[in-house]
Amino acid sequence: MAKPTFRANAVQVQVPATSANIGPGFDSLGLALGMHDRYVAQILDDPGLDIDISGEGSDVLPRNEKNLLVKAMYKGFKFLGGEPKGVAVRALNVIPHGRGLGSSASAIVGGLLLSRALILSGNEKMSDGDLLNLATEMEGHPDNVAAAIYGNATIAWSEDHRGKSVGRAVQLVVDPRISAVAFIPSNSVATSKARKILPETVPHAEAAANTTRGELLVHALTMRPDLLFIATEDFLHQKYRKDVMPQSFELLTKLRAAGVAAFISGAGPTVLALHTGGATEMAELEQAAGAHFEVKRLDVCATGAGII
Repeated sequence: MAKPTFRANAVQVQVPATSANIGPGFDSLGLALGMHDRYVAQILDDPGLDIDISGEGSDVLPRNEKNLLVKAMYKGFKFLGGEPKGVAVRALNVIPHGRGLGSSASAIVGGLLLSRALILSGNEKMSDGDLLNLATEMEGHPDNVAAAIYGNATIAWSEDHRGKSVGRAVQLVVDPRISAVAFIPSNSVATSKARKILPETVPHAEAAANTTRGELLVHALTMRPDLLFIATEDFLHQKYRKDVMPQSFELLTKLRAAGVAAFISGAGPTVLALHTGGATEMAELEQAAGAHFEVKRLDVCATGAGII
């Protein structure tokens, strides 16, 4: 592959927040939400990294080559045939970190998008399928990154291709009547910790019930939002995580007892609720949160990550 030609001008991209699992869709279903991180990058003539971060995580995120956004950029550059001498990067983070709303997926997808946009003919050399596969390699599973790339809702999976596991996804067009409410606690939970809690096996009856709910959820998201409550019932992963996020489960139990289609977003501890209600229902949902949660009204994001 010929050495790439880099653009002189700065490039800006935005990436939506995402919720994975959506109840029964463990490691397979993702939903893009109307809250975006924004990233700007420009190629430098001099060697080195110039990194500035504002917003969420600005006090803890590394400002060097260990930064996940930067790692993703350089993975993209390598795929596209070569690295620049230096890069200036600016990140405006809005998505909360460690809350189950896809902050790591945003950084990964954002970095790969920046690398593609900074190289002439980058879109020809890195397709969206390539982007998904590279992002899946970094994230470990394709559910969040797929929703971040394509927008709306996605079904994502991994399959063997010539002896290598690759990420795949299809987009679902979400019924426009559906909106989301995120109940975001102040505490975070590491995804790795939440995954370690899960058992190696589950009862066959629970696996069968979960499969049914997941299939129904696809129909509910696209055509029948009146079925969202039963379709978001999970048998596979949520209950095993109860002890590491008790306040979230208390709220989850309260909401579902009231007939709300609520679930733990990703690995938690954010609780997400899907609804088709108006202002009155929204006010009731916000009141149910109590003092331990920040409540955000979020639209489903119909478009995925892109240049702005």
